[in-house]
Amino acid sequence: MSKIRRRPIRSAFTLIELLVVIAIIAVLIALLLPAVQAAREAARRTQCINNLKQIGLGVHNYISSNELFPPSAVKGGWAFTGNGFSWRAAILPQMELGPQFNSINFSLQLNETPGPAMITIWYTTMNVYLCPSDGQGQSPSGYAPYTSNGATGSTSVITPPDTNRMYVPVTNYMMSFGDNFAINTILSANSPWETPVGATLPLGVNQIGFNGFWGTMNNGGSMRGFADYRDGQTASMASVTDGTSNTICVGESLPLEDSNNEMWGFTGTASGVTIPINWKTNKPGTTCTDGGPFGSVDWNCRTSYAARGFKSRHPGGANFLFADGSVKFLKNSINRYTYAALGSRNGGEVTSADAY
Repeated sequence: MSKIRRRPIRSAFTLIELLVVIAIIAVLIALLLPAVQAAREAARRTQCINNLKQIGLGVHNYISSNELFPPSAVKGGWAFTGNGFSWRAAILPQMELGPQFNSINFSLQLNETPGPAMITIWYTTMNVYLCPSDGQGQSPSGYAPYTSNGATGSTSVITPPDTNRMYVPVTNYMMSFGDNFAINTILSANSPWETPVGATLPLGVNQIGFNGFWGTMNNGGSMRGFADYRDGQTASMASVTDGTSNTICVGESLPLEDSNNEMWGFTGTASGVTIPINWKTNKPGTTCTDGGPFGSVDWNCRTSYAARGFKSRHPGGANFLFADGSVKFLKNSINRYTYAALGSRNGGEVTSADAY
């Protein structure tokens, strides 16, 4: 009678087998992690696009009621002859945010101490004005810490119940002042992007930047986009002679890279297209080459006028709301002259959709 041979029963993995399994899992995670991160960013970018579309609906509903684009700020010169509120407050009812609109006392001037009359809206997080891809430097979301030396650029601050935690509401969306100068009529130093005032241009070279810094009437200029943060100019749909589908109305901004960024006040209303998309101005004032005063000529400083450009956390470019209500993603590599042309509403430039 033959004996039956039995194979020995293995009770566990060998060390080599265990290491192989761990290595395979690590490789799979390394392969999947970028895909997961890309999917999350795609979702955040979609939400950002939806925010801009909601803002676009608010702008167009405002136009239907008032026959004008919302004023970028209710100001009136350097002195406070208006209440100082930005366009974001004006379109709240048109975005089905009536209770938030009604909590604002527009008879008050938004200057140094608006007091408890604004505290409700001041400390209400407005997610429609925040890009989910950002949030850096914001704690809680949508707020930057206030400092008395003006590091936030805020025109005002409201003291909350906890006086040790005073915040300034910030935003990721700025109205476009177009291709007006951001720097050259402000400082004696010329920026590396804008054509110096009075310069003679070679044949075939286009102007980048026009008088009227930030869309104002400074130095004989006028508002070429939609934003004029102090002089009270406004735009109508009929004034967009370059075509609403070829004219930028609102674009993205990063509060951490702009000391003048604030949600409700007039100084935080706008950015322009004379500065390249996603130009980094992430140096805090203390590390800037000239000490970081407002108007710094260190073009990577968050207190310089270079901070008045559009920028985002999205890889490769930023989202823009155009005057027709559409939202488009413009790449960092866009031709500078094309980008400047998209900023003017009535500059007479011919720009085709395939140019960007």
